[in-house]
Amino acid sequence: MSNRLDHPFAQPPAHAQPIEVAPGILWLRMPLPFQLDHINLWLIEDGDGWTLVDTGFADDATRALWGRVFDDGLRGLPIRRIVSTHFHPDHIGLAGWLAERWGVELWTTQAEWLYARMLSQDSGEATVEWQVEFYRRAGFEGEMLDLTRRRGNVYRSRVVPIPVSLRRIGAGSILRIGGRDWTVIIGTGHSPEHASLYCAEDDILISGDQVLPKISPIVGVWPQEPEANPLQCFLASLDVFRPLPRGTFVLPSHGLPFRGLHERLDQLSCHHDARLAETLEACRDSITGKRLLDVLFRRPLDDHQVFFAIGESLAHLHYLMNRGEIQREQRADGVQLFRKT
Repeated sequence: MSNRLDHPFAQPPAHAQPIEVAPGILWLRMPLPFQLDHINLWLIEDGDGWTLVDTGFADDATRALWGRVFDDGLRGLPIRRIVSTHFHPDHIGLAGWLAERWGVELWTTQAEWLYARMLSQDSGEATVEWQVEFYRRAGFEGEMLDLTRRRGNVYRSRVVPIPVSLRRIGAGSILRIGGRDWTVIIGTGHSPEHASLYCAEDDILISGDQVLPKISPIVGVWPQEPEANPLQCFLASLDVFRPLPRGTFVLPSHGLPFRGLHERLDQLSCHHDARLAETLEACRDSITGKRLLDVLFRRPLDDHQVFFAIGESLAHLHYLMNRGEIQREQRADGVQLFRKT
């Protein structure tokens, strides 16, 4: 299996300075306040305006950069439509602000819009306490549980109000954008109903987070669905992209555009196979989700990353448990233990 991908663009654009990556398609990069410090957004020329794919994070820095784009980067044309690949804040965070600014609709899948609406409005104490209990069962103790309680519902602080309505898209939907047909391809596992866009005419895939060139997208179990098996969904979703041509030009949400889609699908599958093997080995003795986190993630993690890491650890445990290779038990204090069958 080849480990090399072809990156036609060696360097990303500067923030708020879009560059053309294909006729009528602009690459716009915005910052993120995390170790993963950027997101790629895409502007597709659409008649007398632009269709925007994803929006960036809802913070003052991104709003200020959007102001520069409005002044200098849209060639004097308005945004006519906003498409969101999924509900995560870096992808939908400013959808409400941009939709109001341009008087346009949000196009996304129903499950992503519902999740965004739900999380952005859920501020109850019961939600926070359920999160604390969820992570306690996974093996968090002391300071980590205090951190969970202090964080509360962080989603609300990372988005502006989500639009109250949507234009629903789904698997196989065709979006006519600037003379091109873009087909919606649905992936799951990273989020409930992630929408990627494929243009067969030009063989271009806007992959969102579903296929990234360097990292695997986060595939985690979260308090809202504690018995989920997202890794099974994600691995199955890789096959949805295999019918696309090998030369497909992939425009991802993080990292550089690339060719080598099939090679990358194989790499992602092998990555999780290796993680599953590590997980199974770690379960020779009873292990908590938190203990597995320390096995799978050997580097130091900040307060933001540790919650993604525990979600990933639980996803690998749930996958093996659903295959019957490990079993789950519960201690008297409610903490869940996993061990090889």
